[in-house]
Amino acid sequence: MTAHLIYAAAGLALVVLGAWSFLVHAPLLRKLVALNVMGAGVFHLLISVGYRGLDAPPDPVPHALVLTGIVVAVSATALAVAFGQRLEGSAGEQDRD
Repeated sequence: MTAHLIYAAAGLALVVLGAWSFLVHAPLLRKLVALNVMGAGVFHLLISVGYRGLDAPPDPVPHALVLTGIVVAVSATALAVAFGQRLEGSAGEQDRD
C-alpha cells in the first residue's frame, strides 16, 4: 500500500468517525467537534486526490481548496460556538422566569 492510499484511508476513517460521533452524541459542542473531525477527513481525502505520483508535481487545485476550507472551517466553528453560547444563555434566562 502506498502512502497516499494510507492517507486517503485515514481521511475516510476520520469522516466515518466524525459522522458516528455526530449521530451518537447530543451536546452541541460534541456535535461541533464531530463536524470538525469530519472536515479534517475531507481535507485528507482532497490532499490524497491531488497526488499524481513521484514523477509529477501534485495538483495545486485540491491543495488550494483545502487551504480555503481550513479558513472557512475555523470561521464557521467560531460562529457556531458563539451561537451555541447565545443559545445556552437564552435557555438559562427562560428557566429563571
